[in-house]
Amino acid sequence: MSGTSNSQKDQITTSQTAVMVINYMLGAGILTLPRTMVEAAKTPDVWISILISGTIILASGWIIVKLCSRFQGQTLFQFLPEITGRAIAMLISILVISYFLAISAFEIRIMAETGFYLLEGTPSWAIVMTFMWIGLYLILGGVSCLSRLYEIILPITLVFFLIAILLSSRIFDIDHLRPVLGSGITPVLKGIKPSLLSFTGYEIMLVALAYMKNQGKANKAMIAGVTVPVVIYLITVIMVIGGLSINGLEKRTWPTLDLMRSFEVQGLIFERFESLLLVIWIMQIFSTFTVTHYAASLGWSQMFNRNFRPFVFAMLPVIYLIAMVPKDINQVFNLGDMFGNVSVYLFGGVPLILLFVSILRKKGAKPE
Repeated sequence: MSGTSNSQKDQITTSQTAVMVINYMLGAGILTLPRTMVEAAKTPDVWISILISGTIILASGWIIVKLCSRFQGQTLFQFLPEITGRAIAMLISILVISYFLAISAFEIRIMAETGFYLLEGTPSWAIVMTFMWIGLYLILGGVSCLSRLYEIILPITLVFFLIAILLSSRIFDIDHLRPVLGSGITPVLKGIKPSLLSFTGYEIMLVALAYMKNQGKANKAMIAGVTVPVVIYLITVIMVIGGLSINGLEKRTWPTLDLMRSFEVQGLIFERFESLLLVIWIMQIFSTFTVTHYAASLGWSQMFNRNFRPFVFAMLPVIYLIAMVPKDINQVFNLGDMFGNVSVYLFGGVPLILLFVSILRKKGAKPE
């Protein structure tokens, strides 16, 4: 695949684009989101924070679609020089690529940490490198191969997730969510920030829109891609708080897994569901890792107008080294918080500025 043009054969449908966004967003965040939000807000009303965050993400995604629709058939890395000039475009591109690399490394490290539940005693490097090489094979197939795999992974994830959540309803206590807004609106606003990393994913439209067969439906793909994860995160937070209470989950590293551990169903093939859910969710983490690895490699190839494949290989050791920088799980979570803060400005503010500049300078075509 060349970095100069987007192959006509390597295209994706509207539904595949939505699925790609969904799989990107449904990464490691669901395993920790209830704890991080409750730690920040100290209230069971964090489900309201998720609704507010989802609305903000939809607005940010709409801005990205409007921007990319002015340069149909081009990714962010291709049309940036036309808006800002080459020097500024290179700076922004490097920031975006660095972000994708960091998210890719973060997800692969989380995969190693959660992998200890299933592969106790296995060295983290063995877990990480196995998934990285499998991901490499997939990425070399291009965006269409990625999207086809995601179409297989997503239904499996949703089915097992819904089964696990429904079974956990036996320990659900609605009183753990009361009173609504008992501490006012301020704690709810504090709960918005921790959810930002979990909602990252809409920014992949900066790349994916260029490969859509019907780019006029990009907004529909983005809305569907954001809405499904918002609903899933909302259900997860409500069920975890209802099952464990806010006092019971603040000190839990993986509260969603602990919820699955809190009950068992006798007579079924799987009497305990946390291992099954973790296996399924590792596929989602793998999805986030591959799509961000792909986006970072594509960014380098299009920046330097070079072939795509060498950059895919070159990014492997970089991602591995970044993933191994945090010394413990607390540093990993701190790194995640930092990425969430960066994403607010990088994908919330910068695309809006670029959209205004492109309109003022009359760059790109007006979307139909």
